[in-house]
Amino acid sequence: MITEKQTHDVALAAIKDLSHSGAHLVKHTDFSSLTGVSSDDWARFAENWEFLRRDPYMTDGGTYRHRRYGQFDIDVKTGDLTQLPHGPYRQEADVNKLHGGVDRVYEPLTESFVNDPALRNVLMGLAEVFTGVDGTRRWNVKVTPIRTTATKDQAGEPTPEGRHRDGVTFITSLMIRRTNVIGGESTVHADDGECLVTTTLSEPGDILLGDDRRTLHAVTTVRPENIEEPGHRDVLIMAFAAR
Repeated sequence: MITEKQTHDVALAAIKDLSHSGAHLVKHTDFSSLTGVSSDDWARFAENWEFLRRDPYMTDGGTYRHRRYGQFDIDVKTGDLTQLPHGPYRQEADVNKLHGGVDRVYEPLTESFVNDPALRNVLMGLAEVFTGVDGTRRWNVKVTPIRTTATKDQAGEPTPEGRHRDGVTFITSLMIRRTNVIGGESTVHADDGECLVTTTLSEPGDILLGDDRRTLHAVTTVRPENIEEPGHRDVLIMAFAAR
């Protein structure tokens, strides 16, 4: 049974690291304690990644990325989570040199994804942590489930733009599922180049948190472990911007 003290300790450790260095890794057991999401919940939630659509905006010509997109507002004080009307995803060119400067229109989040209780638990748990860092109580959250595929003919690039930031307040990468892939090492660096975190997210519920104002992040190439079979890396990217 998860105790209130366990949940408090996980949140406190994240708040401390984000306030100090700007980066924090939460392992799946601790994140499950924070959010109340069980292994069965992760497995159910992961089925939503089977319904993503190929990203048509890959300027490197790659066909390895699939995604959907949506936005939410969160009021930590009231506990309100509000889905916003669907619209384009945009990053400016000074933030994303590869894909920035254009409106990218992706398929919306499915009803099954939006209504899964795991999503609310994750978003609210993270919002409370980030509120603990800088006091912000209202957040806009860009939510992007992503599948990066890998075959013997085409490796997958989780961050084809290289080391970068997303132009928000806090950025997160939540592992949902890895299937027949090697690689995919995540790093978070300070502006001066110091490596703050190096990890390979592997278990459902492993999550990497970064203060996007002070850090940059990247993920290495993924390739199939068994080259005769395709593989994929499923993550949920959540970008929190203070309102």
